[in-house]
Amino acid sequence: MEHTSVIKRENQQTKSHLPSIYSLTFEQLKNWIIEQGEKPFRATQIYEWLYQKRVTHFSEMTNLPKALREKLSGHFDITTLKTLVKQTSKDGTMKFLFELHDGYSIETVLMRHNYGNSICVTTQVGCRIGCTFCASTLGGLKRHLEAGEIVAQVVKVQKELDEQNERISSIVVMGIGEPFDNYDELIKFLKIVNHAKGLNIGARHITVSTSGIIPKIYQFADEGMQVNFAISLHAPTTELRTKLMPINKAYPLPKLMDAVRYYIEKTGRRVTFEYGLFGGVNDQLEHAEQLAELIKGLKCHVNLIPVNYVPERNYVRTPREQIFAFERALKKHGINVTIRREQGHDIDAACGQLRAKERKEETR
Repeated sequence: MEHTSVIKRENQQTKSHLPSIYSLTFEQLKNWIIEQGEKPFRATQIYEWLYQKRVTHFSEMTNLPKALREKLSGHFDITTLKTLVKQTSKDGTMKFLFELHDGYSIETVLMRHNYGNSICVTTQVGCRIGCTFCASTLGGLKRHLEAGEIVAQVVKVQKELDEQNERISSIVVMGIGEPFDNYDELIKFLKIVNHAKGLNIGARHITVSTSGIIPKIYQFADEGMQVNFAISLHAPTTELRTKLMPINKAYPLPKLMDAVRYYIEKTGRRVTFEYGLFGGVNDQLEHAEQLAELIKGLKCHVNLIPVNYVPERNYVRTPREQIFAFERALKKHGINVTIRREQGHDIDAACGQLRAKERKEETR
């Protein structure tokens, strides 16, 4: 079975794979249209077909000249994702395992809140960061996603919501992979989903999270984008963070905090620190005190995350009362803190968990 899956993927990779039209920003598409000798307004028409009418074939773009439709189909694919598994939780959370053109798989999650529908997207097939608590890194990094493959996740899930007359109102880039390890494609994705003629997701309704690739934090600050920014912190000291997150060896905590300060000063925007609570590891009151000392004076918010149990990892959940005690300790120091509401607890909710269970040959 596993051998057959590998052969299948090799065969799929030998097929011609055209660039995804979802990978083109509006300006890139307009420039391509002009190069073809067409009027610039055709770019607006194409974006409407892709992101508002959500067609899957260029032949459906009936207000375009036939010759232009043929050029489009000869140069680009409209990326379609095959749904391998769809899980629905009692709380309405939906988790998808999608197959890509080369046979690899990725996860996407739809979360329902009282303020709207949020989608968590994946940026890589696997991950090389190696966080010791995460199922996404099992098997390492297979490849980066094209911007269009990230966009396609949003379009695919939005088509699910179309049947219920609902829409995606916010995006979090916190799925499988390290977004800043696929930086250029990430930035294109953000521009595409934010564009008024595209999916028109407001920048302030988009959140990007990084485990701490310091040079990219400086670069991201200089982009001038209004999207929300989060750091996966998970430990208040260099020693403990290195045990949990090997990336701390390359990008130590003190230098990470310098980059965070630069981001806040440059953008004037608040940073969210994601802090997963692991029973007996980083969830004691002394850790809360150390965390408060680390981030004091910063324009920030702490999001405490009770961890999902992952069978391939050995971490256990922090007791409920200990979570509240940790929260109180931070609030005592004037830290803005919330506890993430658990969702999808009755399905494979942890990031990378569904892929690890269903696609063992990918995550070995």
